[in-house]
Amino acid sequence: MSSVTFETQRAALADVVAIPVTPFAADGSVAQDTHRALLRRLLDGGIRTLTPNGNTGEFYALTPEERRLVTELTVDEAGDRSVILVGVGHDLPTATASARHARTLGARMVMVHQPVHPYVSAAGWVDYHRAIAESVPELGVVPYIRNAQLSGARLAELADHCPNVIGVKYAVPDTARFAAFARDAGLDRFVWVAGLAEPYAPSYFSAGATGFTSGLVNVAPAVSLNMIEALRSGDFPAAMKVWEQIRRFEELRAAHGSADNVTVVKEALAALGLCRRDVRPPSRQLPEDERAEVAAIAAGWSL
Repeated sequence: MSSVTFETQRAALADVVAIPVTPFAADGSVAQDTHRALLRRLLDGGIRTLTPNGNTGEFYALTPEERRLVTELTVDEAGDRSVILVGVGHDLPTATASARHARTLGARMVMVHQPVHPYVSAAGWVDYHRAIAESVPELGVVPYIRNAQLSGARLAELADHCPNVIGVKYAVPDTARFAAFARDAGLDRFVWVAGLAEPYAPSYFSAGATGFTSGLVNVAPAVSLNMIEALRSGDFPAAMKVWEQIRRFEELRAAHGSADNVTVVKEALAALGLCRRDVRPPSRQLPEDERAEVAAIAAGWSL
């Protein structure tokens, strides 16, 4: 284990971590050729880190077979052009099986979705992630943290047991809490990824993040790359110019408790002629009267 340094994986997290959509065909199945085309568009646009089975990919609306398919398509299409961070979760046997499947395919990392359970204890959170990390010691493991109650000390405890826990996707919408959590866990010990994407990236970078996740990147890879370049050079005014550019799009995604988070991204892609707008329940398509605004934003970015 000590011979594994995870340098490639750490570098891949300190970047735009793209969360690809899962396009659906007219019959409701995964549109495989369209999926590959969207992945190529990301790769051709300069994206080097892909997360199949993230929330923008409608992870919780996919069947187990579809989640495996999405992982297989992504690894096959990306080849050596990107580092793959596979989303895993649900019950522990399912999560560990998904992590081993990712390893078999040659993926380099797994992202562990926040446990969906009404009763999550901090010690149980450690146990859950430890079991997954220990099942794939060769893979980098990235907990996806949405739980504001979790302390940085618990993450440090997890990493003491599992040195392959190398990064964190932190998605609690509180910059001060993030700054404290990262320092309590060990700021230099992990790669900190702003898990709430471009709207939170500038404030989270100011507190120690070096990467951010993105669903918007499906629509406009150059916009996301412009933001991370500004942040890497410490040019916060330039980063905020990008923030202003993406503000309305992200406000539409965040409205009504993020009800239309994926819907708005797919609507923009549909407006560009890149995939169908279909999403699965409990998401829903945008009403017709709201589609024009999304289309106008997407058209503006693609110029």
